[in-house]
Amino acid sequence: MPTKNFLSPEEQEYLQQALRKENRPEVRERILIFLLENDGKNYQEIAQFLGCSPKTVAPQRSTW
Repeated sequence: MPTKNFLSPEEQEYLQQALRKENRPEVRERILIFLLENDGKNYQEIAQFLGCSPKTVAPQRSTW
């Protein structure tokens, strides 16, 4: 899990603007995940908030 406030203020503002403009639900969900992680929420909390599985929230790990 990333450290709280890992995004710069500029990155936060960019993501918040992108969230307002984006129409694709999967992109909006990914943006929300980044913003919620930046607020210090853990994967379980984010998954519960978004109504998805923790596997959706957790970063995908390469197996090779």
